[in-house]
Amino acid sequence: MKKIESFKVNHELLKRGVYVSRKDYNYETGEVIATTFDIRMKEPNREPVMNIAEVHTIEHLGATFLRNHKDYKKETIYFGPMGCRTGFYVIFKGDLDSKDVVGIIREMFEFISKYEGKIPGADPKSCGNYLDQNLPMAKFEAKKYLDEVLKKIKKENLVYPN
Repeated sequence: MKKIESFKVNHELLKRGVYVSRKDYNYETGEVIATTFDIRMKEPNREPVMNIAEVHTIEHLGATFLRNHKDYKKETIYFGPMGCRTGFYVIFKGDLDSKDVVGIIREMFEFISKYEGKIPGADPKSCGNYLDQNLPMAKFEAKKYLDEVLKKIKKENLVYPN
């Protein structure tokens, strides 16, 4: 089988950041219709990964935030975790670059890092594993990523390494 694009990224050199993972095209017109971003919160194979409970909480809070955002609710296609638990994928409509979305990603992680209250969708009618949540650790991980990466983001955190 042919290796998919995300497996071609050199994870040994990958830093925490916000990267364009792929662009999907309208095959009739050739125009970009969606951009997938790699929100890399942990350096792969060099830092401990996040636990499932905090990943699950970040997923609930991030998806809820984006789908309720005044400017991004219609632009958001998907927000969810990577299987390796080092980050998340977000898909927005359009032909975008990492620098175009750092602001909304920063805003989302600010929201998660300060969130208080009941986790949206964390009930048995709304979620298939609603008890597996950890708000304090989700807030910790969000704040760490916000402070250490998003607030002082550099080019090396926006473009995949060769």
